[in-house]
Amino acid sequence: MHEPQALLTLAASAQHLPLLTTIAAAFAAAWVLGLITQRIGLSPIVGYLLAGVVIGRHTPGFTGDTNLALQLAEVGVILLMFGVGLHFHLKDLLAVRSVAIPGAVGQSLVATVATVVLFHLLGFQVAGWELKSTIVLGMAMAVASTVVLLRVLMDKGMLNTSHGHVAVGWLIVEDIFTVLALVMVPIFGTPEGAAPAPTAGGMTALATVGWALLKLAALVVIVLLAGSKVVPWILTRVARLRSQELFTLTVMVLSISIAVGSATIFGASVALGAFLAGMVVAQSPVSHQAAADALPMRDAFAVIFFVSVGMLFDPGFVVEQPWMVGAALAIVLVGKPLAALVIVALCGRPLRTGLTVAIGLAQIGEFSFILAQVATDHKLMPEDGMNILVATAIASITLNPLLFRSLEGVERAVQRWPWLDKVLNARHAKQTAALNAKAAESVAKDDRALAVIVGYGPVGRVVDALLRDAGIRTVIIDMNIDTVQAITKAGHTAIYGDATRAEVLDHAGMARAAYLIVALPHAEGRASLVRTARERNPGVAIIVRARYLAERDVLYEAGASHVVFEEGEAGVALARHVLDTRGVEPAKVDKLLGAIRQLWRMRAP
Repeated sequence: MHEPQALLTLAASAQHLPLLTTIAAAFAAAWVLGLITQRIGLSPIVGYLLAGVVIGRHTPGFTGDTNLALQLAEVGVILLMFGVGLHFHLKDLLAVRSVAIPGAVGQSLVATVATVVLFHLLGFQVAGWELKSTIVLGMAMAVASTVVLLRVLMDKGMLNTSHGHVAVGWLIVEDIFTVLALVMVPIFGTPEGAAPAPTAGGMTALATVGWALLKLAALVVIVLLAGSKVVPWILTRVARLRSQELFTLTVMVLSISIAVGSATIFGASVALGAFLAGMVVAQSPVSHQAAADALPMRDAFAVIFFVSVGMLFDPGFVVEQPWMVGAALAIVLVGKPLAALVIVALCGRPLRTGLTVAIGLAQIGEFSFILAQVATDHKLMPEDGMNILVATAIASITLNPLLFRSLEGVERAVQRWPWLDKVLNARHAKQTAALNAKAAESVAKDDRALAVIVGYGPVGRVVDALLRDAGIRTVIIDMNIDTVQAITKAGHTAIYGDATRAEVLDHAGMARAAYLIVALPHAEGRASLVRTARERNPGVAIIVRARYLAERDVLYEAGASHVVFEEGEAGVALARHVLDTRGVEPAKVDKLLGAIRQLWRMRAP
């Protein structure tokens, strides 16, 4: 009686074994190769892609089930796009819109046109490659990896700089283009296994496109308008239950349900649905907790996504079609950076911003694969397109951190060619010269005590407001031209430029300044700035913001008069609160905390 039941149980287990084996092999290979690539200073994404190659059908040894991996990868796509929508902030884009929007548009056009020229017009005779295929491939190569860009910016301490803000804003616009491309691919493509739709003088095709666009418009309206009321209400109600498991499950249900519903009901891609779901959830007061819950799941399934992409890659393709891979690398590593440099220069931004964008976006990543997979499913791209993208991604993501570390060296090399430096900075120099000259003239006419504030973030704004209220004349130095222009329009004084340069400090009136407040959040160039200011005005009081106590000796040696340490002041504030609640006398508290601050000023033994 029990033997048939046991056989059925064994058979059911055997059916699930390929799935479990594939998952185990994918995670194990990704873990090992991810550790190796991270250890040698490369992005773990390279390791994940190589893990897919190792367990793929094109290499010897264990072969995972590609179909199962791709099904799991769909969840990875949903969570990746959900995360993009969740962290999409329109204000971040608007802050750098003057350069990010034209830049992303121009660079995407350059990448797409260059791909069409190299792959279609120059004679790559490969079966299945039509004009529409090369256009989609160019769109896929135009968008860079968010993960890679954020990592190189953080490693260089440039994420919170004006250069980093432009690069991130530029990438946000590219992401939006990718979302739009994901909308258009199903309209102009043919679903896998389906016959092409008949046309009658083009009218049927136009009607099909019009109907598809109408459904997409309805989807956006329903999700963004109706969903913005319903989804936050659901999340808030579930959060009140104080069940972490139910809240996490709710986030998963909302993201996947909206994504799948968008595909099945409205004919959109699951990627677009997930992006809209993220935007809706972001309007909830509990969106930060939703993001925290979705992050681990996104990371886990993103690993499976990259591994599944690597499983599709045939290493032999590089040997068979080296010129195609070489052409793709030329577009990503040469064409896109050159386009970025020219566009940034035309927008009046400095050379450092142009180099940051050019090098930071000289790679492709997750969205390239998402677009390529959707295009392949709708017969808009041959299977070789994924081989090209994977080979290009592995090479470009491997090289990108190495190239980004040489940013200063590249900038110095350009500056050694005065004519080239002048060309790339011409519009920027013209825009800033008038601003700085007007500010310098205004400072020279004012006899009040002068405080020069470097950096106009949240900290710099508070310092500026308080000092002006106290009757002290302030002048701001900032590297964001939009910020400087806004301050000037508000009737205050601001200088554009790198405060580590003596001529910029001179424009700000450093020679007669009573105070220099360095409110920059990052450590890059901070000591050099202090040293230069001390040389220009030995008597100026220099107050510096620093994040870590470990920066103490460097800053005081450079000439700082006083350093405010963020991690130290946070500890002081917490201790003061506890002592106040315990009824300790204020004078005693001030004495204790003053002694601690004095220790921070002392040289380490």
